[in-house]
Amino acid sequence: MLTEQLEAAFHPRSIAVAGASGNPFSMGYRYVSHLISYGYQGQIYPVTPNWPEVLGHQAYPSLLDIPGPVDYVISCLSASRVLDLIEHAHRKGVKVIHFFTGRFSETGSEDAARMEQEVLKKTREYGIRLIGPNSMGLFYPREGISFAYEFPKEPGRVGMFMQSGGASIEFIHYAALRGTRFSKVVSYGNGLDLNEADLLEYFAQDPETDVIAAYIEGVKDGRRFLRVLSETVAKKPVIILKAGRSGAGAKAAASHTAALAGSMQAWDTAMRQAGAVQASTLEDMIDLVVAFDFLPPVRGTRVGVVGGGGGKSVLSADEWAEAGFDLAPFTEDIEEQVRKTLPELWWGWLRNPVDVSIFPEEAFGSNLAGTILKMMAQSPSFDLVISNVTVGGPFSSADLAAHVTIEVNGVIELSRETTTPLAVVLNTGALGTDSFEDVRWKSIAEQKARLVEAGVPIFTTASQAAQAIYRVYQYHQRKASL
Repeated sequence: MLTEQLEAAFHPRSIAVAGASGNPFSMGYRYVSHLISYGYQGQIYPVTPNWPEVLGHQAYPSLLDIPGPVDYVISCLSASRVLDLIEHAHRKGVKVIHFFTGRFSETGSEDAARMEQEVLKKTREYGIRLIGPNSMGLFYPREGISFAYEFPKEPGRVGMFMQSGGASIEFIHYAALRGTRFSKVVSYGNGLDLNEADLLEYFAQDPETDVIAAYIEGVKDGRRFLRVLSETVAKKPVIILKAGRSGAGAKAAASHTAALAGSMQAWDTAMRQAGAVQASTLEDMIDLVVAFDFLPPVRGTRVGVVGGGGGKSVLSADEWAEAGFDLAPFTEDIEEQVRKTLPELWWGWLRNPVDVSIFPEEAFGSNLAGTILKMMAQSPSFDLVISNVTVGGPFSSADLAAHVTIEVNGVIELSRETTTPLAVVLNTGALGTDSFEDVRWKSIAEQKARLVEAGVPIFTTASQAAQAIYRVYQYHQRKASL
């Protein structure tokens, strides 16, 4: 029943925007605009007595004036007007209402909290499901439904539900820059009706979703949520960022979505027992989503690292080892390939991580680093290979651009050939909006875009890569033991 109800929201024949407006700064304008620009194919009905049309679509004074059926309503009305909207929605046979409308229990007002409960009582009486209130709603690229500008229109395999609309928008934009695409996203705000347990249960069975991510400020029904979580992680990875971990955060969560934060020690214990993958920050959750989205199962901890000078190689060794990986030495099969492929100078000298600063000048045009990376990927001695793409060194901007292009060419070619998990560390931290006229940074940005297009996971630092990928390894170890 839950699946059918949510499918009605994701696949509506028609959508009405209550509180629509011709003012481009209003959310009533933006929701109509998003439906048009993202290519929604159903009927779009702006509902407002103040405008005869919105963005070329005839407007109607109320839901009851719409001539055709309405499956899904987006409410941008003030809280004082929603009870009338619910009555009209019931008479029109509406299945789901998304309330962008806020200023309910999150305000701390007793009157607002009573109003929220009256909304819940009425919609349950009428069999209407709610998303929100105080939420951004749905992003479903396959259907052309969105709640913000410039989201990727291509569908992907990451499903996400988040209490925060702002965090949802930020996450989608930044994860998209690294190649992640989404099956469905739900910003559910206060979770008055459809809550985190409902949404997790839906994504668990959703055939379009292979990786699940969630931002949660509070849980309505802890027992049910943990039961659904335990069942879900046996099938799909679930990445959770819990907000409201501190006293200050808990107070902020209460005023944001009326969420009640509990003991973090109890939460951490429950998450470990259920097998969820915990993120510590929004940036950490992006790293985790990228790792799970693009990497095949990581079955072991033997990592081979190629690239960077002496200092970077030493630091990489520390960061991968500290995360739990084994910087496996070259075994006899690799040494044998080195002897067959490279001059005698390299026999017995190369080590893991591979320090490219010891290469002779003529090697930089031949992608020797890529040759060694390929040896590692083809060897059964390594479970994972990493390319530290060069971003510094004693190069002119033109020389660096040429060298980075050669390295990236090799990585992309290898990604098409190997089944060994492969990732790239490419430090783009210095790339600001004022940097793209510089040949050095422009070339790095261009090569990053090529890696993204090829589906190669990219991380800014070795530490971020190691910590995220180790949790991928832990997840698959646990899943294999179930």
